Amino acid sequence: MRSVTDKTPTLRRATASGRVMASHEALRRMQDNDLPKKDVLAVARVAAVTAAKNTPDIIPYCHPLPLDSVIADFNVLDDVVEIEVTVEAVCKTGVEMEAITAVTAAALTIYDMLKPVDKNMEIGSIKLESKHGGKSEFTDRPPGNFKAAVIVTSDGTHAGKREDRSGVVIRERLQLYGVEPRYDILPDEEAAITELLRKLIDDGVDLILTTGGTGLGPRDVTVDATRRVIDREVPGIVEAARAYGQNRTPYAMFSRSIAGIAGKTIIVNLPGSSKGAEETLNAIFPAIFHAYPMIRGGGH
Repeated sequence: MRSVTDKTPTLRRATASGRVMASHEALRRMQDNDLPKKDVLAVARVAAVTAAKNTPDIIPYCHPLPLDSVIADFNVLDDVVEIEVTVEAVCKTGVEMEAITAVTAAALTIYDMLKPVDKNMEIGSIKLESKHGGKSEFTDRPPGNFKAAVIVTSDGTHAGKREDRSGVVIRERLQLYGVEPRYDILPDEEAAITELLRKLIDDGVDLILTTGGTGLGPRDVTVDATRRVIDREVPGIVEAARAYGQNRTPYAMFSRSIAGIAGKTIIVNLPGSSKGAEETLNAIFPAIFHAYPMIRGGGH
C-alpha cells in the first residue's frame, strides 16, 4: 500500500451513486414486499454498510479505515432504483472507494433479491458524485510579495562544526510554494536571536521560521527570544505540530516551541532536528498561509 504516514487526519466525505434498472412489475412487488426474499431495500442498506466497512478486504490497495458514518438512500422510480451512499471518516486518506463499493454491493443485493421475478435487470451508472477533505481541500497559498525568513540557532552549526539540515528542509518546503526565504545561522545567544527577529519584523517579513533551541537544554533560548518580540501567542499552531509529532515519537512532549504574531509577522519555532522540523512543516503547511487574510483584516 502507498504510505500515508506523513498525512494529517482530516474529515473525509464521499458520495457515490448507481442504478438498478428493472421492470415496473418487479419494483411494484418490491415496494409491496411481495417477493420471495422480502425486505429488499432494508437488506441492501445493510449490504452497503457492510461493504463500506470491508472495502480493504475486497480492494487490495485500500487502507483499513475507521468509518464514522455510512448512509445509504434509495429512490424507487417507475423502472429504476437509484442508489446513493455517503461515507464519512476522520482519517488520513479518502473514502471514495468505500462509497463506490457500498453502492456496488447495494446494487448487487437488489439484483439478487429481484432476480426470481425479473430476468432482465441491469446495473449501471455507478460513479463517484463528490469527495471532500484531505490535501485537495486545503490549497492555501502565500499572498503576493510574500517574504519569509529561516533562522537556524545552533552553536555547533554557527561555528562550522555541524552541517545544517533542518534549515535546509524548511527552506526547501518554502520553495515549493514559490517563496525564496532569507537564511541565517546564529549561535544559541538570546540577545542575538532577539535582535535579528526584531530586524526582520521591522523589514516586513511575513513569516519567520526558527529551527533549534526549543528543548530543555541550558542553551535552548530561541523560545525565550521569540517570547520577547511577539505581541500575541497563537498556541494552536504549535499544538497542531506537537500533536502530529506526539503520534510519531513520545519525545515531542519535550518541545517548548511557541508561535505568535509580532505586528503582521508570524513567528513559529521548529525543532532543531531535521525530522522534527519536517514533521512540524507537515502539520502546519499549507494551512499557515490561511492566517494572512485574517491578519490583514479579511477574515476567513
